[in-house]
Amino acid sequence: MSITPNFAIISQRVLTPKGERPAAILIQEEKIMDVVSISEISSDCPVEDMKNDVVMPGLVDTHVHINEPGRTDWEGFETATKAAAAGGITTLVDMPLNCIPVTTTVDALNQKIAATKNQLWVDCGFYGGLIPDNLQDIESLADAGVLGFKAFLSHSGIDEFPNINEKHLREALPIFANKGIPVLVHAELENGATQSEDHSTYKSFQDSRPKSWENNAVKLLIQLSKEFDARIHIVHLSSADILAEIAQTRKDGYPISVETCPHYLHFSSEHISDGDTRFKCTPPIWESDNKEKLWSGLENGLINFITSDHSPCTAELKNLEVGDFKKAWGGISSIQFTLPVIWTECKTRGYSMDQLINWMSKQPAKFIGKDQQKGQISPGFDADLVCWNPDEKYIIQKEAIHHKNKLTPYEGESLYGVVNATFLRGQKVYENGEFLGNPTGKIILNNNG
Repeated sequence: MSITPNFAIISQRVLTPKGERPAAILIQEEKIMDVVSISEISSDCPVEDMKNDVVMPGLVDTHVHINEPGRTDWEGFETATKAAAAGGITTLVDMPLNCIPVTTTVDALNQKIAATKNQLWVDCGFYGGLIPDNLQDIESLADAGVLGFKAFLSHSGIDEFPNINEKHLREALPIFANKGIPVLVHAELENGATQSEDHSTYKSFQDSRPKSWENNAVKLLIQLSKEFDARIHIVHLSSADILAEIAQTRKDGYPISVETCPHYLHFSSEHISDGDTRFKCTPPIWESDNKEKLWSGLENGLINFITSDHSPCTAELKNLEVGDFKKAWGGISSIQFTLPVIWTECKTRGYSMDQLINWMSKQPAKFIGKDQQKGQISPGFDADLVCWNPDEKYIIQKEAIHHKNKLTPYEGESLYGVVNATFLRGQKVYENGEFLGNPTGKIILNNNG
């Protein structure tokens, strides 16, 4: 007896691993059953016609700060996952800090999982945290299903998530290597900086966290990667200075991986106005020349993929009225706009949609070990799909933002790429500004479940 699909999604522009073509995606339960030509659909199969919209794999964002429980006034699972769905993201991974308690024990992880109940509009995984005094919790957290561990080499911004040093990494890396799990490192080593009296310029903020902080931290991580042959991942790379050394390490066969973010690929520091603390993030945004080199790093495969590093806070913490970069919270809200921001830049530079899928769906899915389930339109994969118009331009306006706090440097940006519909495991969860049905996102754990 042949299995019949529940329905088919058709479009003139389906992005399959073999390229773009008119096609029908046959969906059975939550999975892609097959991808066939439109003429092959049986007459009794219900059809969802996306016309000329591009239909491509849902995006996978492996670096998101949701902050619930504990700081839900900054962001919560409902608002973050709605914003994700509106931006074509169908899978995300939540960071272990800015929530209370921080995810450094199994009990804290369980509290976080409990907080997601009936709130997830997309699928969601979690990282554990590595701090100086939780080495004894690493194995149990790994066994509980976290997808990796996050650590800081400089102050994280919150006291309950203290940074580690080389000694702690040396103790933890054998455990990570044994578990086959990555450690994601905020790579900045504090080693002197210029402090100015005036904290209103972006230059003063850059001077307070020079590129040498990041460059030196990455050099340390390269050394440890070679020594332990462990999976070390550099989050939100901002400095292009260190790309040559990353290239050599990769060439030598060591498993170091790298991500960067939309704000480093879209903005340039010379265009940031004095006092505009919406742009404060760590590491800082650098000049246009640095941005172009980051794009080259992506093109050459030195930078593996792109994440949002969505890191929201309440408007008061951004200190925008005073415009003091030293006092303002560092972090950029962006999860809803990653796709149009990156696509707009890709269009300018002549990068293809296949490259975009590689950087924003395929490689991040591979990083979290879900590349047989997420990140491509192929039989057997989850029917996670984004349907969007890459040629339509729009201006980001506050009233269309689904993040809990609407303050973002992307407000007012004119971008290509409008998301018209998002499907999560075959269910349409978002269409033309509206959320449909109930939240059906699942928890993703590191157990191939």
